[in-house]
Amino acid sequence: MLFSEVYGSYYNVIAAILSEAVAGELTDQRINEIIGEKAFAESVLTIPASLRNGSWPLLTRENTTPLEHIPSMPLTILQKRWLRALIQDPRIKLFSVPEAGLEDIEPLYGEDVFCFFDRYSDGDPYDDPQYVAHFRTILTALREKRRLRIRFTGHRGSRHSWKCAPYKLEYSAKDDKFRVLIASPHNTLTVNIARIKSCELLDHWTDEEYCPKQSVQETLILELKDERNALERVMLHFSHLEKETVRLDDDRYRLTLRYDREDETELLIRVLSFGPMLKVISPESFIDQVKERLNKQAGLRA
Repeated sequence: MLFSEVYGSYYNVIAAILSEAVAGELTDQRINEIIGEKAFAESVLTIPASLRNGSWPLLTRENTTPLEHIPSMPLTILQKRWLRALIQDPRIKLFSVPEAGLEDIEPLYGEDVFCFFDRYSDGDPYDDPQYVAHFRTILTALREKRRLRIRFTGHRGSRHSWKCAPYKLEYSAKDDKFRVLIASPHNTLTVNIARIKSCELLDHWTDEEYCPKQSVQETLILELKDERNALERVMLHFSHLEKETVRLDDDRYRLTLRYDREDETELLIRVLSFGPMLKVISPESFIDQVKERLNKQAGLRA
């Protein structure tokens, strides 16, 4: 919403048209082609007319322009402040995003404006130098297809040492944790980066040496009752998933979500957080997990 009218579609279209005009290569046909590529279909009725009748005094009837240089669109102060705010996020800092040109810009907002009520409070230590070093070593391995030797602590406190190939990096918004998916010639494993004690780059690997486990896609069908703004909250919670939404009547909707089987536990927790507003229609295995969780909760209260 902040940038809906800043350098929008019309700005980019006109910049492309004027760039070709400066180079002396612009024709009427090319104007229509650029509009078709970069703007809405109906824009072909408005943009050429505005350029021709003088409303936008940027182009002559001979398709030349008084401009001497190709138009540039520098960032506005608002955009710079927004970028500066993003760069302050400790998770983004892990990726070594350059701050050149933004050093003296005041962030548009600070981290203290957010109040997270739907995620665990023991997130990863993003400011810990060892954690940052491990994260960036893993990034290098992913980009260069390098093997790693990692030593980490398992869920039950046992220590492990693996030579492996990292093939995917994931972030859990619910847990506020990063995890790396790794493969050996005979096995695959998901490791929370915060559990890694040491991380060392090794040699390069090829697709023939390692066969990363393919994700298994599942389909979940839900029925939603839109009370207390439930529809908007569900769309936000599951925005990262492929989905289909069908309206059944005034306040009921059917949602079809597609997800990775490895994320099923996290998805189950999210579905339960909506209480009676969400009803699981299928599959039966997911319904059984919902019942099991609810029975456990009932037993704890008894």
